[in-house]
Amino acid sequence: MSSGPGAASAPAPDHHDSPPPSGTPAARPARKSSMFSSLKVRNYRLFFLGQVVSNIGTWMQRIAQDWLVLSLTGSSAAVGITTALQFLPMLLFGLYGGVLVDRLRKRPALLVTQTSMALTAIALAVLTLTGHVQVWHVYVAAFAVGLATVVDNPARQSFVSELVGPGQLQNAVSLNSANFQSARLVGPAVAGLLITGVGTGYAFLFNGLSFIAPLTGLLLMRARELHVVERTPRGKGQLREGVRYVTGRPELIWPIVLVGFVGTFAFNFPVYLSAFADDVFHAGAGAYSMFNTLMAVGSVAGALLAARRGTARLRLLIVAAMAFGALEILAATTPTLWMFALLMVPLGLFGMTVNVTTNTSIQMSTDPAMRGRVMALYMMVFLGGSPVGAPIVGWITDTYGARVGLAAGGAVAALAAAVIGLVLARVGNLRLSVGWHRGHPRVRFVPREHREELAPAA
Repeated sequence: MSSGPGAASAPAPDHHDSPPPSGTPAARPARKSSMFSSLKVRNYRLFFLGQVVSNIGTWMQRIAQDWLVLSLTGSSAAVGITTALQFLPMLLFGLYGGVLVDRLRKRPALLVTQTSMALTAIALAVLTLTGHVQVWHVYVAAFAVGLATVVDNPARQSFVSELVGPGQLQNAVSLNSANFQSARLVGPAVAGLLITGVGTGYAFLFNGLSFIAPLTGLLLMRARELHVVERTPRGKGQLREGVRYVTGRPELIWPIVLVGFVGTFAFNFPVYLSAFADDVFHAGAGAYSMFNTLMAVGSVAGALLAARRGTARLRLLIVAAMAFGALEILAATTPTLWMFALLMVPLGLFGMTVNVTTNTSIQMSTDPAMRGRVMALYMMVFLGGSPVGAPIVGWITDTYGARVGLAAGGAVAALAAAVIGLVLARVGNLRLSVGWHRGHPRVRFVPREHREELAPAA
């Protein structure tokens, strides 16, 4: 849904004020909807169930990969380099991936990318299980997965709208996030058992085999039931066209800028949590797995709450990002392991709220013909910031300690949210209103022209 600048760009836009995408019927999501309504769609149900299995394997590999690198090198900076290499292709080629996604049919593209990631995981499993793995092997595998992600990520994001149509998009995006984070409850726990019991290689092997589920789901889908968007024909200047489209719309560009800061400096949890588990609390792989699991509990709650909501408001994004940054600063100061672990739950909730709100608001504000390029730009900024941020926060963590690294990341997120919130308010010609509503304090943005209406009568 392409909407122009103005009030809709403000921190609290209502999507029903935006025109529908060209070529699609008007679809206005209800404020409250069934939490699992999009699962009634057969094609989406196949997609969702396949992702359940694959996401568990993905989380197992993430934990095993980070712990393997830390075991081989003893360096948080090396973990940061691994993360950077996995997301570097998105930073370098993300926009080109979006152009390809707008030109290609989504389902065949996903069959290719999912297969390539499965083969990469199996190759890493063989190297690890045979005792020949070296840190550069992990680096190469991470970079290879990153290359596949350049196409896979925007294709999966935009394919959701073809599975469910515009009326269920908000719900389906939120359930996808809940799916991914629910797997985070299982994956790290199983990975922790495998690492301590039989070794990291079996976690890589499980991930490689787990791709059978989404590949089967894609093959079983009914093509006639897809809400297929007309593909963009090959032409010159399509990358520049996508960039101009985003930069000309404040409701798109400023949320992307915000998640760029958050993703680059505050979402580097492989670096932060492995350092807290190993260096601060000296608790080993079990604690690292527990931190990820507890964060997943909060993330699932955040995703399900988003599925229940009918709208994705930018003011919610600003507040959630500020709370997320503040919680990271608080977590950095906690003296005991159990206090740090408990804070992982609200951190996961607010982090997921930032993620889902941004994703949904961007998809619902974008013309379907541009969605691949817009989502590629969003993912390039969100995930591609890691190659810049991970080595930096890894160096800060190694040099000044895990507490300083985590606090610095939280401070960047909170400050960026505050500044961008003020920018959006200015763009939308809004002002801050502080008052009372039904006996409770309420802080919100209101149009400046309503100042006289809100003033008390003389």
